[in-house]
Amino acid sequence: MTDKKVFLTLQNGKVFEGKRFGADGEKIGELVFTTGMTGYIETLTDPSYFGQIVAQTFPLIGNYGMISEDYESKKSWVSAYVVREKCDMPSNFRCEISLDEGLKKLGIIGIYGVDTRELTRIVRETGVMNAAITDEPFTDFERLRAYRVKDAVKSVTCNKVMEYGEENEYKVVMYDFGAKRNIERELVKRGCHVIEVPSYFTAEQVLSYHPDGIMLTNGPGDPEENVEVIENIKKLAGKKPIFGICLGHQLFALAMGGKTKKMKYGHRGSNQPVKNLETGRVYISSQNHGYEVISDSIREVGRLSFINANDGTCEGVDYDKLNAFTVQFHPEACGGPHDVNFLFDKFIDKMKKEKSNA
Repeated sequence: MTDKKVFLTLQNGKVFEGKRFGADGEKIGELVFTTGMTGYIETLTDPSYFGQIVAQTFPLIGNYGMISEDYESKKSWVSAYVVREKCDMPSNFRCEISLDEGLKKLGIIGIYGVDTRELTRIVRETGVMNAAITDEPFTDFERLRAYRVKDAVKSVTCNKVMEYGEENEYKVVMYDFGAKRNIERELVKRGCHVIEVPSYFTAEQVLSYHPDGIMLTNGPGDPEENVEVIENIKKLAGKKPIFGICLGHQLFALAMGGKTKKMKYGHRGSNQPVKNLETGRVYISSQNHGYEVISDSIREVGRLSFINANDGTCEGVDYDKLNAFTVQFHPEACGGPHDVNFLFDKFIDKMKKEKSNA
């Protein structure tokens, strides 16, 4: 059986023809690319991709199938998925189903047979743009240009309090802005009792748990959209040790009076180099973000700790007076690399010192 023809139409009028796999249907989304050679399962289930059509730059995707244990959340949040070549005969002892079957199960539209190299070059040169996946080339460009990713955090956050790990030495309240499961795993591994709360929880509700530390997680969308969250973070700053990752990094900067802006095409993939400004050492990190903290906007309240080795953008800030630190990249990266995993130990040390000084 031949897969059905399908079209990917870009906002600038460029049309790519491909073949359909995964779920049926049509979709509009913000087109982005990610450079990971592996980790496609984590990409598909990362809430930070909410509202986005994700294109993989690596040509062959699906060669180790789909493994539910590796999911970063309970479902997939991508709008659609674009690959050059899909693997129909995966080989891995942990494999449960193929990529095609996995996308069908997750309800995600896929398109393959696309020249993802050309597609990526267009996005790199022009910047992130909207796109549509349809059975016929899309012609309503006004509708396409009008598309925006809205209410992203509200759409992906949990709707009830959940707890992980045993009652232990450290109690961490984890704000769920679209948290990847491995953040919770890394904390539990280090002896933390993690209390995951929805993004709309107030500062007072968070402090009522008497936490030893607060985790601000990753998540999707424009950070400036989260006005109430930013106000709550302002109230929490300085009260307990705080560790922010990705969106959490951006939201803390905004709460401190900093500024963010949308990047041309963002950083997405598991091979992003970041430089530690204190030691000069460069680490390879996993990243997924389309916004950045403007470095100059936080210099009066924080100390720049990491920058991107490619473009010099802000990758981390230490707020020494507030006992807080944040990073733009993902130290918990389940698909790898694990170079910056030690940042969780830094968070534990901050909680340990806080408790000993209490």
